[in-house]
Amino acid sequence: MKILFLGNSFTFFHDMPDMVAEILHAEVKGNLRGGAYLYQHLDPSDDLCAVTRRLLTEEKWDYVVLQDQSRGPITHPEEFSRAVSVLSEMIRGAGGTPVLYETWAYEEGSDTLASTGMTFFEMQRKLSAGYHTAAAANHGLLAPVGQVFAAARKAMNLYDAGDHYHPSAAGSRLAAETIAAAIQMHQAR
Repeated sequence: MKILFLGNSFTFFHDMPDMVAEILHAEVKGNLRGGAYLYQHLDPSDDLCAVTRRLLTEEKWDYVVLQDQSRGPITHPEEFSRAVSVLSEMIRGAGGTPVLYETWAYEEGSDTLASTGMTFFEMQRKLSAGYHTAAAANHGLLAPVGQVFAAARKAMNLYDAGDHYHPSAAGSRLAAETIAAAIQMHQAR
């Protein structure tokens, strides 16, 4: 199985794609850059675009995992929806299935969350809705990592202690397990 990851630090922290590879016994690659939005993978003036186009036209993928900037579905909903649509078409053209990696609200009680002007639950609801709608509209899989984070946040230390929004090692592991489970459920059909 071959899996491509398109995203940013929420994906590459703690080598999360390698965790997915280990769980699924898969080959993984990534086109990742800190802070990247999915729409940058379609912008010819951005280096991400050329690499993504090459990867999706020269290689075949079973799954391509799409992860937007941590607030992208909320702050740039039109760009997010358009990027998921165009990338999903390209992914299917490369023989793959798109997987939307739903991200999580920033840590409760943190200045980082306060700076958004949203509560934890409001931010998570908006992120979940954006990813769910995009997955349904593009016949993609949804890996509901944000919802899993919300449910487990009191039992596990899921956040990086330095910034309260990136994942801790346990958070990356939980993300990997959730993505792998979405793929395994798809394969079991």
